[in-house]
Amino acid sequence: MEPEKKSKKKHKGRRPKPITPKPWKANEPMQSVLMWGVNHTVTELCSLDIPVMLMQDDFKAYSKIKVDNHLYNRENLPSHFKVKEYCPMVFKTLRSRFTVAETEYRNSFTFGPPEYDNSSGKSGAKFMKTHDRRFVIKTITREEVEMMHNILPEYHKYMVEMHGKTLLPQYMGMYRLTVDGAETYVIVMRNIFGTMLPIHRKYDLKGSLIDRQASDKEKAKDLPTFKDIDFLTENNRIIIGNEAKEEVLAKLQADSEFLAELKLMDYSFLVGIHDADRHESEGQESESENDLSENDILTPDDSGADTPPDSPSTRPKHVTIGDFDPCIDVYAIKSFEKSEKREIYFMALIDILTHWGAKKKAAQAAKTVKHGAGAEISTIKPKEYAKRFTEFIGKVIE
Repeated sequence: MEPEKKSKKKHKGRRPKPITPKPWKANEPMQSVLMWGVNHTVTELCSLDIPVMLMQDDFKAYSKIKVDNHLYNRENLPSHFKVKEYCPMVFKTLRSRFTVAETEYRNSFTFGPPEYDNSSGKSGAKFMKTHDRRFVIKTITREEVEMMHNILPEYHKYMVEMHGKTLLPQYMGMYRLTVDGAETYVIVMRNIFGTMLPIHRKYDLKGSLIDRQASDKEKAKDLPTFKDIDFLTENNRIIIGNEAKEEVLAKLQADSEFLAELKLMDYSFLVGIHDADRHESEGQESESENDLSENDILTPDDSGADTPPDSPSTRPKHVTIGDFDPCIDVYAIKSFEKSEKREIYFMALIDILTHWGAKKKAAQAAKTVKHGAGAEISTIKPKEYAKRFTEFIGKVIE
């Protein structure tokens, strides 16, 4: 007798469903569009080599794409949106000059959604950080986009001449995102505090003593931004030794002269201080807000994307006290070895897009009337601002 053949029953609908990745899922549609847009624009540029010399048209160029999803992928992206990247080849060149690989830049936006920062400027600008904190995304106005276009040729030329060794913001890209008819302009910069180490104190210094004190509301924050009067009242000093001081002041002098030539002023010297002794005693290495948890980073297996050797996902999650990566923490300087305190300072210039125009001239006149002709107001002519600014910073660095 032939053995009984087992009947093969078809089980419809029981086939395992493939897992569909949701790479553009974020809390807000604008964030999702930003993630998608950076991925798209970087991918589009991958096949193009960086030119030996940029042409004048490169500083006027842009790429623009309009997406109509209708009902497709609506849970991740809006049905209709637009992404415009300004001067794509210029910013690709700048990223290369700042030693940021294209895959590294893309991964910072695609391995996880950006997060909002609780800080905001007087202009109402909002700040976000990429999930790995490598880059800061700042919303800007249409006027600031125009200002960037005006200074970008000189900015690029200056970066070439200085070999990137400046304290100026490192601009990585500029975009316009249109969602539901609303336009949002954003600019991407290297995060000054993109370190694995926690920042314990933060100061915004201008060299002015009028209205330059943190408010009670600011002081109530977990990491308040203190100002000039606070810095002096606490009798603080940035102790890095003569050799490092000369290097920092040389950069600062060149940068401030460059900004004065472009008639830019009202910028700040942002200082973040990591206190190694405090960090060690409190044992916050695995808990601090600046440490990455396992959920903060998606591995290459999670994303399906290649990971460059120097990408954030390959950085150690725990670091030795006082350690930092000089390739990533480009603004970091250790305190002088003979200093009483073991500190690391993260220092750079911020908010450089304020032009000395009719609005600022009117503000200077109003403040002069209010505080008197000799008052140390922040709104003064660019060359005067640069001179006072560098002199003040020179006094607080030892």
